[in-house]
Amino acid sequence: MNNHPTSTRKVVIRGGAAFVVASAALMGFLHQWEDGGRTRHVVYADKLAKGLPTACKGITKHVSPVPVVVGDYWSQEKCAEVSAMVTEGTQIKLADCITGPITQNAFDALTSHSHNFGVDRTCASRAVGLINAGRLQEGCRSLSQKEDGSPNWSHIRQPDGSLKFFQGLANRRIAETELCLK
Repeated sequence: MNNHPTSTRKVVIRGGAAFVVASAALMGFLHQWEDGGRTRHVVYADKLAKGLPTACKGITKHVSPVPVVVGDYWSQEKCAEVSAMVTEGTQIKLADCITGPITQNAFDALTSHSHNFGVDRTCASRAVGLINAGRLQEGCRSLSQKEDGSPNWSHIRQPDGSLKFFQGLANRRIAETELCLK
């Protein structure tokens, strides 16, 4: 079930392509990956993000226009409003680095990646480089796989500097790749 407003639909034009921003389909996709498809109304310290205060469905201080403070309660309406604002802002910034031909689904998949890793990292990724070079299918596949076929964007750096693999991140990257290739 999607509780996000769909009346706030904007279109971003890049290279002659029109994209629906914060579409109901994208918001549903993000919702299934953030906190297992449930909305967390009490702001919590995300263990995978080294204790970063996180609200609703992955909203952090890095993207939120309002403070995100551990222990604060966010209503369903506030979650939906801020989620839409954050997603729109992410997509508008992301559109600035996309110069190659891209589909709505690919744009939405890159948005999910940006939501997880930040627009700057997504824009600097091999995926966007390939897409901008007109190699959409390869770019989509690189969201979940490195050139050698191993999982991509599925590890988190540990305090000792090592990288730890997380199957949940790998699953999300695979879903992003599948969406991107649709």
